[in-house]
Amino acid sequence: MITFTCCLIALIVGYFTYGKFIERIFGMDPKRQTPAYTMQDGVDYIPMPAWKVFMIQFLNIAGLGPIFGAILGAKFGTASFLWIVLGSIFAGAVHDYISGMLSLRHGGESLPELVGRYLGNNFKQFMRAFTVILMILVGSVFVAGPAGLLAKLTPEALDTTFWIIVVFVYYVLATMLPIDKIIGKIYPLFAFALLFMAVGILVMMYVYHPALPELTDGLANTHPEQLPIFPIMFVSIACGAISGFHATQSPLMARCLKSESYGRPVFYGSMITEGIVALIWAAAATYFFHTNGMDENNAAVVVDSITKEWLGTVGGVLAVLGVIAAPITSGDTAFRSARLIVADFLHLEQRSIAKRLMICVPLFLVAIGILLYSQKDADGFDMIWRYFAWSNQTLAVFTLWALTVYLVLEKKPYWITLLPALFMTAVCSTYIFVAPEGFGLDNLLSQMIGLVVTVAVFALFLIWKKKQV
Repeated sequence: MITFTCCLIALIVGYFTYGKFIERIFGMDPKRQTPAYTMQDGVDYIPMPAWKVFMIQFLNIAGLGPIFGAILGAKFGTASFLWIVLGSIFAGAVHDYISGMLSLRHGGESLPELVGRYLGNNFKQFMRAFTVILMILVGSVFVAGPAGLLAKLTPEALDTTFWIIVVFVYYVLATMLPIDKIIGKIYPLFAFALLFMAVGILVMMYVYHPALPELTDGLANTHPEQLPIFPIMFVSIACGAISGFHATQSPLMARCLKSESYGRPVFYGSMITEGIVALIWAAAATYFFHTNGMDENNAAVVVDSITKEWLGTVGGVLAVLGVIAAPITSGDTAFRSARLIVADFLHLEQRSIAKRLMICVPLFLVAIGILLYSQKDADGFDMIWRYFAWSNQTLAVFTLWALTVYLVLEKKPYWITLLPALFMTAVCSTYIFVAPEGFGLDNLLSQMIGLVVTVAVFALFLIWKKKQV
């Protein structure tokens, strides 16, 4: 428990120290008027209280990542604790804060437009397509799990197909209606359930004081299948450390913030909070694996077992609510983000319901097609999820490089995003070569190729930077 406690304290201290440092580098201006006022439209641009924006942002970015991802990552041992802490403080929160604040400075601009500002028009066109596809994947993969769980909790007549339809109807409403009508009202409640679940597990960990691995035991790979820590663990634990998906959600909240001073608690703070949730679940899962064996691959079973054992019936119900709500709420904001990205690209105003429908109908038709494929093939969901996970981290790579270019142009310390950009470039390039859904090459060979790719990208950056002098 000593290593776990130190990691927990490090995350909290990181918010107040490194987070403040990043805020100072960016140059937050509390007097600058925000898009929530200058572009207020009653649909997407609506001033909202800071606490509510934080809760919505936290639930938007959380999904199942800090729970399921952390549980799967815990199989790698103590290394998972370090990645969650270092990734959250020095990579994920920096990525979320600067991208969110840049969106705030540019009228709530969506991610592809921001990337295009700093990496060029070709990247903008690529990012528009890449991001929309990722949003549709998120909305699709975050339907089947909750629908299946709801089917188990309800009468037999209400099967998985029924709940998939219900969730999609909710998606349509949440995507189409003004952000304060559904999202602004129910998200804080769901976020509370998710946080209550994490805090309950945290308290019980100190009550039961389970034996957890310590750093003094080393960083040995304890994964039962001996999957390589690099890069597999760094893709498995995405939302609990760094996630490109977060930068697609930040513009939603950038359009609702009343002041730039709320940027650090909303963007940097949400990522640190997610890191804390991921750390708690990684530790709890480590205890579960050591007690019950390492052969359980279904993260939902681990969640169910831990919550019932430590939180009892009431806690178990709240846990289920959190596990159901988290992916659904990430899915609906993913579709909302896709709508706004397409609207920005086509320059379609979004006050009109007809204009919103024009964008939403094709998005939902594609999502339904992907979902039907995932249900038809036994391995369909797993395959879509793996593509989503890699695409998610690759999106973070593009965002980090765009932020690095921004910092160079502004003559600010660019190393704060350059180092994470280089590391994640190595992770993503290595993963696509070693993963079964990629090229399936030998791990050592994949790492060598990943290193060559990273060095080549870094060389291109240095050449570009030299031209800026």
